[in-house]
Amino acid sequence: GGLDFPMCTSQLVILQVFFLMVPESVWLQPSSPAGATPTPSDVGPGSPGGTLQSSSEGSETPWPVPGISTVGPAVVTPSAPENGTVDLFPVLPVCVCDLTPGTCDINCCCDRDCYLLHPRTVFSFCLPGSVRSSSWMCVDNSLIFRSNSPYPSRVFTDAGGVRQFCVHVNNSKLNYFQKLQKVNATNFQALATEFEGESFTSTFQTQSPPPFYRAGDPILTYFPEWSIISLLRQPAGVGAGGLCAESNPAGFLESKSTTCARFFKNLTNSCTLDPTLNAASYYNFTVLKVPRGMTDLQNMKFQVPVTLVSQAGSPLLSGNTCQNVVSQVIYEIETNGTFGIQKVSVTFGQTNLTVEPDTSLQQHFVIHFRAFQQSTAVPLTGPRSGNPGYIVGKPLLALTGDKSHPMTLLQSQGDGICSVKKHEVQFGVNAISGCRLRPKKVDCSHLQQEIYQTLHGNTNPERVAIFGNADPAQKREWTRILSRNCSVSAMHCTPCCVIPVSLEIQVLWAYIGLQSNPQAHVSGARFLYQCQSIKDSQQVTEVPLTTVVTFVDITQKPEPPRGQPRIDWKLPFDFFFPLKIAFSKGVDSQKGSASLILVLCLLVLGVLKLEAK
Repeated sequence: GGLDFPMCTSQLVILQVFFLMVPESVWLQPSSPAGATPTPSDVGPGSPGGTLQSSSEGSETPWPVPGISTVGPAVVTPSAPENGTVDLFPVLPVCVCDLTPGTCDINCCCDRDCYLLHPRTVFSFCLPGSVRSSSWMCVDNSLIFRSNSPYPSRVFTDAGGVRQFCVHVNNSKLNYFQKLQKVNATNFQALATEFEGESFTSTFQTQSPPPFYRAGDPILTYFPEWSIISLLRQPAGVGAGGLCAESNPAGFLESKSTTCARFFKNLTNSCTLDPTLNAASYYNFTVLKVPRGMTDLQNMKFQVPVTLVSQAGSPLLSGNTCQNVVSQVIYEIETNGTFGIQKVSVTFGQTNLTVEPDTSLQQHFVIHFRAFQQSTAVPLTGPRSGNPGYIVGKPLLALTGDKSHPMTLLQSQGDGICSVKKHEVQFGVNAISGCRLRPKKVDCSHLQQEIYQTLHGNTNPERVAIFGNADPAQKREWTRILSRNCSVSAMHCTPCCVIPVSLEIQVLWAYIGLQSNPQAHVSGARFLYQCQSIKDSQQVTEVPLTTVVTFVDITQKPEPPRGQPRIDWKLPFDFFFPLKIAFSKGVDSQKGSASLILVLCLLVLGVLKLEAK
């Protein structure tokens, strides 16, 4: 006899089992115990004693063929050897991992080209689909007393050491996908619409341009001569050499500056043919006020011409010199909220290049946005690096005289020679940079002056801002930089020239204010030089220079808060004496002392309430 235990659906085979105790919340759970291992104590179907035989992985029923019922007793293969090896040569109708004809595919346990009777003894694992998969319905083995099922069953031990009693699901309808209807010209679009996901073409075709620019959006340009819509570009340096990447788009309302390098193998041809050297290529287009202007390119009210602030000549090859080469491009763009771009102006910086092999050029590109009709008479102060505390990654502000500027590090050109441009020191970011300086004069005083100017920049920093919003007019908001130049006496060298070869900028900073809203401020800064002596008669052609910046956090956190004091109850040693006397007497005495006990309890409760208040 036994109890009928329901499987997942009425189509599944009914398993007759005895239960020691089955709570209402326990039901059979489907699983695929691939990682479980059979226990040696398993016995076959119908055996008493609470143990079940474990059939090997090769004992599952063959794959059912659609339309043919396979419900019924399964043929059980011989048990696995005593060493636990369960590898029987799998016989599968299709070997999905056999991809190389005539060659054994590694870990493909159904590949007949491997000629392995027990593939798992050779392979580390079997690829999915190369062994026969099975579906099982499992319950905790402690709930089973005896199995009367004639169908394949097995006891697994999972990774947690829990023994699971499982019955093989032998239902062809659960093992196959549903057969779809035939696809023809009539239902093709309906099926595609029902099951398709995102499409590359449908979204693009139906997408209309936004009505106005948002911050960070690329700015659209239009070339009337060729009827081409493009983007306003801001070339930027990429790679170790900082080569110019032309495809870098300018972002709406994102004022920034970039620097990049160009190299020319034959400047004679590039001088007049390369558009990047010609100023005209930076303003021979119009800028669309708003993106929706691209839908009506003939309407000039959606277009803004680029105004040339100063005259810029075209490149001209004169003898051994390429003249009027663009070295700097500065765009000033005025915006008016959702009404878009109202005015665009451009200013150029030009230089001359000497025609020689592998000539290099550094170009500087600046794009600055400002509100429309903003007064230009008032000098624009530099951007803050925080308000008030510094923000990590923002420029470290320095002061020279009454002028505020970012502190800088050395920057090299593509060939390693020191560049006029500098890297900005970012607050909280340790950095190191270096380059090779080719001095213009070799006498000691001029050499020292040129090296110091290269290390510091054109402006020698005197103070550093304590907070990111320091006002240059308020000297108390700036702290002086500690510095000491190289000394000849320190090098113990009389007939020589002492020059700095390295500058380390050390910045001490800390958080102050509320811990929930900390503000970073600079406590102090100093310049440390590493010096080197050279003989006065020594001809110096190149000097390797290095600049380093390190930030040291000296924040002192407050002591952690202590817990609330606990009440330490101390009672007299004879506090419970009346109770002891009352309980030591008989029943009659206890009745007489009931009122006294009640009064004491009320007294204690009253004291506790007063302490709680």
